[in-house]
Amino acid sequence: MSGRTSRAASARARTCAGEEPAALIPEALGAIQRLVALDASRGATAAVPAVRETLRRIPQLSAAPDRLGGHDRDLLAALAELSEVIGWILFDAGHYRRARWMNARALALAERCGDRATARLTLLNHSMLEAHTGRPKAALEAAARVAGPRPLPALVGSLVLVRRAHATAMLGGNREAVALISRARSRFLDGASPNDPPWAWWIDRAELLGHEGWVLSRLRAWGRAVPLLYEATTAPGPSYRHLFTAELLSALVRARAWAEAEELIADVAPRAAGIGSVRTTETLGATAAGLLASPGAPSNLRDAAAFLLESLPAGPGGPDPLAPRNRPA
Repeated sequence: MSGRTSRAASARARTCAGEEPAALIPEALGAIQRLVALDASRGATAAVPAVRETLRRIPQLSAAPDRLGGHDRDLLAALAELSEVIGWILFDAGHYRRARWMNARALALAERCGDRATARLTLLNHSMLEAHTGRPKAALEAAARVAGPRPLPALVGSLVLVRRAHATAMLGGNREAVALISRARSRFLDGASPNDPPWAWWIDRAELLGHEGWVLSRLRAWGRAVPLLYEATTAPGPSYRHLFTAELLSALVRARAWAEAEELIADVAPRAAGIGSVRTTETLGATAAGLLASPGAPSNLRDAAAFLLESLPAGPGGPDPLAPRNRPA
């Protein structure tokens, strides 16, 4: 074992033993702010190295939740929130297995300290992960777990309906999915309630428009989906909303709106290498590959699709984002 690894292991053992746990709270909260800002500005893939460094600096994030039972509620809540943020970043960066693992830790820590707000956000993120990986029934189950004995706050309730609408559309429930996304819009228009958690800041009009268009696209209602997705893509917002652009391109291609699809590719391809969301690049890549294989698509559009494929960044690959950097020599 190298000297650096030995010192790191010794420090890790002291920290896990509970030495100066109060000092971990500001460190965890600071990490949350840094990771959220990095994800919003540059995307999840750019945030993965910072995630790895955070895991190295705060080994409690990798310890079994039942080993942390002796810590106070504030520390557990900070660790739960940080775990949720890391789970989200890993999901958007395409590390789906590791995202599931971190979501489970975030949920366990949040439930241990009674942090219902973080538990709800984790479940809603997990519902989206399940839908993205083709498990709509599991997505519905995760969304259903958000409910409690009291009515949900307006924005939280709206997001639950969004998650249910996506999963229901995937399962073929057309009318129910439309009703759910319409209810989500109505709940959002009621405005934020005093009981909505601080994390609900990003649930705004553009977010709801994008999801409504996306659900309608899943239902093949492209005439209604495209204007909503277009408006969502042209509104300012965090980096991960490039996903709505990918869904807009998919809807245009499926609607055989060739000229509009080519125009959108011409706009997206030059900046595709900087897209920091693997979910987004996977969708763009799948749409472009489908165009290349489509004999009915115009040749100039197929050429544009080939250019888009060449412009997209490589997949997640690389080292395990949660693996320790220092290993025994």
